[in-house]
Amino acid sequence: MTRRLALIALAALVPNPLCAGEAKRPPNILFILADDLGYGDLGCYGQKAIKTPRLDQLAKQGMRFRQFYAGSTVCAPSRCALMTGLHTGHCRVRGNALVPLAPEDVTVATLLKRAGYVTGLIGKWGLGEPGTSGVPGLHGFDYFFGYLNQHHAHNYWPDYLWRNDTKVPLPDNVQAKPNIAAKKAVYSHDLFTEEALKFLDQNKGRPFFLYLAYTLPHANNERGKAEGNGMEIPSDEPYAKMPWPPAQKNHAAMITRLDRDVGRILDRLRELGLDDNTVVIFTSDNGPHREGGADPAFFNSSGGLRGFKRSLHEGGIRVPMVVRWTGKVPPDSTSDHVGAFWDFLPTACDLAGVKSPAGLDGVSFLPPMLGKDNRKQREFLYWEFHEGGFAQGVRMGDWKAVRKKVGAPLEVYDLRTDRAEEHDIAGRVPEVVARIEEYLRTARTESQHFPIKAGKKGKK
Repeated sequence: MTRRLALIALAALVPNPLCAGEAKRPPNILFILADDLGYGDLGCYGQKAIKTPRLDQLAKQGMRFRQFYAGSTVCAPSRCALMTGLHTGHCRVRGNALVPLAPEDVTVATLLKRAGYVTGLIGKWGLGEPGTSGVPGLHGFDYFFGYLNQHHAHNYWPDYLWRNDTKVPLPDNVQAKPNIAAKKAVYSHDLFTEEALKFLDQNKGRPFFLYLAYTLPHANNERGKAEGNGMEIPSDEPYAKMPWPPAQKNHAAMITRLDRDVGRILDRLRELGLDDNTVVIFTSDNGPHREGGADPAFFNSSGGLRGFKRSLHEGGIRVPMVVRWTGKVPPDSTSDHVGAFWDFLPTACDLAGVKSPAGLDGVSFLPPMLGKDNRKQREFLYWEFHEGGFAQGVRMGDWKAVRKKVGAPLEVYDLRTDRAEEHDIAGRVPEVVARIEEYLRTARTESQHFPIKAGKKGKK
């Protein structure tokens, strides 16, 4: 165990003395994660063509964050940052290789379970294969239903899913090839919604943390390569009559189906009388993709930002985030607080009334969520990306820097005047370049699984 992880594990055992003896039930936490949903894919973030009425309503009831970032520009490292409170220069899983969480990795579920929460994960995990040290049950989750493997999660009509450590067959879904279904009967996203509703029903009487990691609107990459349309959905309604290519109809239908089912979850919270004491967070794990026939430009899915999935420009990592806590979060509000996925763990600790571990990269966003100034500010946000080489991204105040490969000069953009990152002004701000270069010398620790390496840029 590294000294950093040892400190985190030790601190995680210490209760928050400010909350000792309090009898008041802490709020439930419902964290809903979309998969490859872009910054501009929701109506409340400017989308014009795709219908998202329930998420737009959620934004009216709560707060819309305008400068919030995913943990990475692809799936697994983004989810690792979310779960561990560490950015991709420090966390265990820094790429989509099958590297499991280790026993010493402390997750938000572990901390909330220790604080008395019942913890559930429904959907896509991606941080540990069966039989490894990274499965959800070894990292604080009382209940798990879904996909362990992120490639398996490409297939919306799989022949099995996992319930805890048990493989659950779905025999009505018949596979023609690996990850390509010939007979499509049971849509996995629909199962996740039903499981989430059951979880709420079963745990309404005690504090719960539900991490609902939907896979919509991710593509089935394998079907996309084989058949030209990997945007798998039972129906392209309500877009069947639109004069769009089939993949774009399906992409829009995936997002609207996601919106519909988030609405079902919210309705159940209201029916159970849990609205006022449940913090609902909705976001996405990275920017929009261009896989399976999808075209992020067709719906302006990046919301005017540069890039998409697998880019460290804003379109690849800036994501929509909506937070509702009835009676606490100001309704119909916005925040320009600059935060990222690794801030969720300390925020959850604040909500649960327990001491946040030492040694994290994250800072709680509870104060700005409540409409207050943040108690802590930090100078930098950091990302690294390991597909096809090694790239880095930094945000320092309103400055954004990107290094696309080993040895390349930094590109620098002023997000105040250039949110689309069209004008690299590194040559005009040498003092900014020097400050960011100084930070980059200590921004990361070495990783045996994800060493720095030069290489050609990976496929989009």
